Amino acid sequence: MTLTLPPAPHGETRAGRHLVDATRWPEVARLPRASALRTHVARRIVERAFHRLPLRVRIAGVGTKVPPQPKGSAGCPPTLTLREPDSFYRRIGADGLIGFGESYMAGEWDSDDLVGVLTVLACHVDDLVPQALRGVRGVWVRSRPASDLNTVEGARRNIQRHYDLSNELFATFLDPTLTYSSAVFTSLPAGIADLPAAQHRKIDRLLDLAGTGSGSSLLEIGTGWGELAIRAAARGARVRTVTLSREQRELALKRIADAGVADRVTVELCDYRRAEGRYDAVVSVEMIEAVGAAYWPAYFGALRSLLAPGGRAVLQAITMPHERMLNTARTHTWISKYVFPGGLIPSREAIAKQSAAAGLSIVHDTGYGDHYAETLRLWRERFLHQSAEVTALGFDDAFRRMWELYLAYSEAGFRSRYLDVRQLVLTDGTAAHESTNGPLS
Repeated sequence: MTLTLPPAPHGETRAGRHLVDATRWPEVARLPRASALRTHVARRIVERAFHRLPLRVRIAGVGTKVPPQPKGSAGCPPTLTLREPDSFYRRIGADGLIGFGESYMAGEWDSDDLVGVLTVLACHVDDLVPQALRGVRGVWVRSRPASDLNTVEGARRNIQRHYDLSNELFATFLDPTLTYSSAVFTSLPAGIADLPAAQHRKIDRLLDLAGTGSGSSLLEIGTGWGELAIRAAARGARVRTVTLSREQRELALKRIADAGVADRVTVELCDYRRAEGRYDAVVSVEMIEAVGAAYWPAYFGALRSLLAPGGRAVLQAITMPHERMLNTARTHTWISKYVFPGGLIPSREAIAKQSAAAGLSIVHDTGYGDHYAETLRLWRERFLHQSAEVTALGFDDAFRRMWELYLAYSEAGFRSRYLDVRQLVLTDGTAAHESTNGPLS
């Protein structure tokens, strides 16, 4: 049957590739070069996956493929709509998953449930490519560019490319605490009104794990917009917090002053490798993902050298399975190209190995990936609701689709349990031992 495609969600008019700004998005505005053979192979692989996965696939002017459903299954599978199938397959043939993301940015495919589609793909990621073709995986992936390496100068560029986009942009989807990391809720699902308290709950857990109190000294690696520093200072701690983002530092200083704790908090533009001093605790929230594997020894070495005897390093870290981390480390992905250049999510095994090499022991480790999925859902829904404000800030349709895909892609990673988020305590062996590998209580 032939279907008439519905209007775009959220009342927007979807810009086709021909309307994408070629100056801002050159590789989205034009189709890549791809041989007929590569495009044909990509089409066959993807169509095979579509046939096997619990997805409805709708093709403009053709119809809908409804997969067979297991007995007892409830509800309809999510729908992926191919608006420009030839362009979609050509991009995948040229650039694999980078092409998949760029095709979404160009409006060549869509979904009535973007997170649902991406969750299905994440759950079956190991089955998407036939076994016989996995040996030629390198044909569809690129190596990470040397320019993305997190040297001292490279790290500054990479951080600024993400965090210096606009403080106002982040305010459109974050809650008033401006906390850009997973919250901890009392129950799931949650509402947007629950998010500020859930973020404070997360921060307070980290500060408790760090033993932060009156008179203690705390170094924070990765300032964000200052909420953790504010709450630590409110406990009577002396806080030094370092960031590479000028935009974040400027707003963090204002928020710290408004909170009345500027006398107890110092905010510096400083790379963690150049931080000095010894502290009772070092806290780093979802910062390790931006370090890059080549610099993990330097990162954990810095944690060790910055701790006073008996001190604690407290991390909140996104993690992925070790084998997938090894594959990702060698690959230039859509996320590394457009969202987090130079970044790599570590595995728990990598964290354990690198911390041990630096002379640190993991004495506490809890995970709560479901809470991150919920945090991301709330951010994504708020971002979509604020689309007019995002446009008014100067961000175009291709950017909005990129950011929507990034938030949905991340949420799907946690919903499929491809990703997790952990709170860890590392010591030099002189601090009291705590439980490890425990669930979130």
